[in-house]
Amino acid sequence: MYLGITPSITNWSPAGDEFSLILENNPLVDFVELPDNHSSLIYSNLLCGVLRGALEMVQMAVDVKFVQDTLKGDGVTEIRMKFVRRIEDNLPAGEE
Repeated sequence: MYLGITPSITNWSPAGDEFSLILENNPLVDFVELPDNHSSLIYSNLLCGVLRGALEMVQMAVDVKFVQDTLKGDGVTEIRMKFVRRIEDNLPAGEE
């Protein structure tokens, strides 16, 4: 919502722990061109960190990675998310 886009959620795994977020338009890549010597750069990787960090705040560990990127000539931006585990809070002894 912050970027003004709504991703489509597709490609669920059979186990139900992995899916793809499809962004038709990625506002982070407007007016951006990658130089030839930096073609392996994942410019919008910030989004992966934001998603991972937000889910860690609600006690979920996830793996997040880019699969497709419009900056590299793909038709859409695809971010793959996989649930790893639920994070358990371990408080030091005597603190509740």
